[in-house]
Amino acid sequence: MLSALSRPLNSLRVSGALTKATVAMADALAKIPDVEIDPEGTFKYILIKVKVKDGDVHKDIVRGTKSAEYHNHIFDKVSPAMEALGMECKCLGGGKIEHNSQEKKLRVFGESTGFGKADHSVSAEKLKGAFSDYEITCGGS
Repeated sequence: MLSALSRPLNSLRVSGALTKATVAMADALAKIPDVEIDPEGTFKYILIKVKVKDGDVHKDIVRGTKSAEYHNHIFDKVSPAMEALGMECKCLGGGKIEHNSQEKKLRVFGESTGFGKADHSVSAEKLKGAFSDYEITCGGS
């Protein structure tokens, strides 16, 4: 009788350890900024799905910079940094962002030749979270 009772307890311990690990990874995911873009200018950006390795917990992030000649240069920089945190990345597409900090305006438009067009409405929602006092628009060329 006791051995039958100890089995569920052992499986609970394992389950509890997995839950703690999952919570820790979800916390690590939550600490990753939703948006990291250059403070001014027009530049390439990508929308990335970041997911806890071997898990279901994920979120989308926006990354953009003038220093990237091509969209894959952004992904090639972000992906290893996320992997070091125990995450995996998938690029959902790209485009461009026009950032006018003086007028507090962001415009999301265009597409990536290599990754295809990002869902600019998703990117705009992420930008609104980081730039709540900005006017954010999608479209145009």
